[in-house]
Amino acid sequence: MTVEILSGPAMRPHLPELARLRIAVFRDFPYLYAGDEASEARYLDHFAASPHAALVIARAGGEIVGCSTCQPLADQSESLVEPFRAAGIEPQRVFYFGESVLLAPYRGRGIGVAFFAAREAHAKSFNRYDLAAFCSVIRPENHPLRPKSYVPLDAFWTRRGYTKRPDLIGRIAWKQVDSEDEVENELVFWTKPLR
Repeated sequence: MTVEILSGPAMRPHLPELARLRIAVFRDFPYLYAGDEASEARYLDHFAASPHAALVIARAGGEIVGCSTCQPLADQSESLVEPFRAAGIEPQRVFYFGESVLLAPYRGRGIGVAFFAAREAHAKSFNRYDLAAFCSVIRPENHPLRPKSYVPLDAFWTRRGYTKRPDLIGRIAWKQVDSEDEVENELVFWTKPLR
């Protein structure tokens, strides 16, 4: 297994693979994302246009089996920026960690830890961001599509030094496997000081 971080034009050739992984991994609970190529292309074009963005790639035997993204929060949609502004946190000082997607057979091998380490190092390299942040979708314990074997990642994130922030709630709409139309989802942020 290898992990590498790419930024700038070096990201672009790998974006279709990121799209494939996003569609495959986020289809499962808790995201239930029914992605398609058109929505992925829109999202990835926006991400690739962000000057400080980076893509972390995990490979097994040359095959890309996982990806993780990061970019300044100010380059994200207003629905994710606004909660920080409302809480008195300057969005320009926050680095946003987007998705981390990893195929199931490769989980539990330290790749998630490597994703966080690479993104934190990238954010710190600019010496202008005070806070790292990511968000996770909020689902009720009794959600009908929640598998009995599902284990939330809260303990993993806490071990990485992140704090759950119920005072910071973002909203994003996406088409779900259990709906015909897009559904607005609430996401709770987790944050960690970068300095």
